Amino acid sequence: MSILTFKGGVHPYDGKELSKDVAVRKILPEGELVFPVSQHIGAPAKPVVEVGERVLKGQLIAGADGFVSANIHSSVSGTVKKIEKRLVPNGSKVLSIIIENDNLYEEYNYGPNNEPWSKDTIRKAVKDCGVVGLGGACFPTHVKLTPKDDKSIDYVIVNAAECEPYITSDYRRLVEQPSEVIEGLKIVLKLFENAKGVIAVENNKPDVIENLKKLTEKEDKISVAELKTKYPQGSERHIIYAVTKRKINSSMLPADAGCIVDNVDTIYNIYRAVKFNKPLTERIVTVSGDGINSPCNLDIL
Repeated sequence: MSILTFKGGVHPYDGKELSKDVAVRKILPEGELVFPVSQHIGAPAKPVVEVGERVLKGQLIAGADGFVSANIHSSVSGTVKKIEKRLVPNGSKVLSIIIENDNLYEEYNYGPNNEPWSKDTIRKAVKDCGVVGLGGACFPTHVKLTPKDDKSIDYVIVNAAECEPYITSDYRRLVEQPSEVIEGLKIVLKLFENAKGVIAVENNKPDVIENLKKLTEKEDKISVAELKTKYPQGSERHIIYAVTKRKINSSMLPADAGCIVDNVDTIYNIYRAVKFNKPLTERIVTVSGDGINSPCNLDIL
């Protein structure tokens, strides 16, 4: 990583300025789409569709097979052409559902999830909609939201550190949908009556910090934590210590320290799942680097 000198000292060049000011653009895929049934930590999902069947955007195509597993939904409308093993990025072959996109994007309508929401309703919606951790691990979120003792949780931390170079997808989510992220955090806080919510943001995002503070100034249980910009601030253990000063060793889970940590986009998708029954079928991806002609953030189905 190169070094950039500026007023106040020396700061590592992280490349974020290449894409951070470019609004998110949606990309609609064409042709055949491959949906591996194992794209999360835990047991692979089981296909619930058959070859030749027409499916809609958002329709369940593979069901969670166990507690630590996740539902998978189609991101397009079209016809199931094959169910077979396909090569995935880690080099292994995984059972996959191949859908030919009809480019109509007809959507499966689950209907809204009317308030008031109970704890069971919230957890069921998160599980049904296949929400997983979008910070990288893809751990099924309904499992993380089901600790042994709800009352032992003191903090729900929204991980907005985004400390990796070049990546600005979470930053754009907070610029474009900050209110929805806050609403997602408020939904999670309904699960943990003793917890406070903290949106933890590195201090290289002053505009986001200022806006979040304005949006949460009347929220008694939500605060914004301004963190030092450093790597690996966004790891669970580091961000827990930065926010709470609680240390977690390698044998502990965040819940053992009274904390639940979820990525910004995970919280956003919890909001969509609980309020609208919208399954997880898309995510923002940063395409950036010195060799990219037009660095950007793409909302990819």
